[in-house]
Amino acid sequence: MKKYVRGTAIVGVLTLAVAACGSKPTDSSSGGSSANKDFKACMVSDSGGFDDKSFNQTSYKGLQDAVKERGLTEVKAESKSDNDYTTNMTAMVSAKCNVIVAVGFKLEDATEKAARANPSIKFAIVDSAPDPTKGGPIANLKPLLFNTAQSSFQAGYLAAAMTKSGKVGTFGGLQIPTVTIFMDGFAQGVRYYNTQKSKNVQVLGWDDQKQKGLFTGDFEDKAKGQNNAQNLITQGADIVFPVAGPSGLGALQAAKASNGKVNAIWVDTDGCISAEEYCSVLMSSVEKGMDVAVKDAVISVVDNKFDNTQFTGTLQNGGTAIAPFHDFDSKIPADVKSELDTIKADIISGKITIESKVQPKAS
Repeated sequence: MKKYVRGTAIVGVLTLAVAACGSKPTDSSSGGSSANKDFKACMVSDSGGFDDKSFNQTSYKGLQDAVKERGLTEVKAESKSDNDYTTNMTAMVSAKCNVIVAVGFKLEDATEKAARANPSIKFAIVDSAPDPTKGGPIANLKPLLFNTAQSSFQAGYLAAAMTKSGKVGTFGGLQIPTVTIFMDGFAQGVRYYNTQKSKNVQVLGWDDQKQKGLFTGDFEDKAKGQNNAQNLITQGADIVFPVAGPSGLGALQAAKASNGKVNAIWVDTDGCISAEEYCSVLMSSVEKGMDVAVKDAVISVVDNKFDNTQFTGTLQNGGTAIAPFHDFDSKIPADVKSELDTIKADIISGKITIESKVQPKAS
């Protein structure tokens, strides 16, 4: 597959610019301390890009944090499409990276091939783990997974407790495990609320039992996200939960345009920080600690402590959580906040069991 890297000059880091025909990396000094300036910490984004206000952006922050803390040299390759992954991964290998972090499930084939072909380079991948039936695990590849069904369960309960219409909605980008795990947890959290409170809040856009629902078909098209959200809103949903990367920003646009009638819950990172312009409609967000996991993986290579043991982020270890309520803090009743805390404890203890089949195994 061909790959493109959108290269822009970034002060204080090494930026690799690869055009369709390829080009050589350009060096500049690393930011902060230069204690490990010869160590190259590298990252390949998926097609959402590093400024997606979500998945890639949070993972990239982890790389930046490691670079700054340890005085490393950064190399990054931003994918414009799914066709770019192999070429970008090859470019990182050619740049003689010490560690290469791949952001996302969609990069698993390119990453696994590169890891097997280059045993002297350490790799980490967000949201993927080598299939044991196909030669996994791989000695120089560390999987970084997150059980977001747990925190999405809390988000579903929150949405059910706060809806005024009795209908909440969700949609995804692609129907892949790293997307549907959020939607499963959300739907089951709503169902738990209904059971606990003898209510009948409806979930539009996803049937977790039939595994059927609403998707945009990509993670880039904001117009599709806005259309899907508007579809849910037209059906009566007054809280939307987009699991679609940058495409999901269209849902936040639809919520903001409703003039207070519709609100939303964001995913991957705290939306009030990554997409501050939409904070007024964000009740909370389902966070994945990708920045911390990526930073730790990179630093483990610097410190010669790398291992290929899978990391699984959970409510218990803080690898996933619901974000602060920000503008909604005074609007969410104290008893609902208390119930969310109890739910967290009950999920951790095993009193509440989430049934999503795409949950990663605990590490």
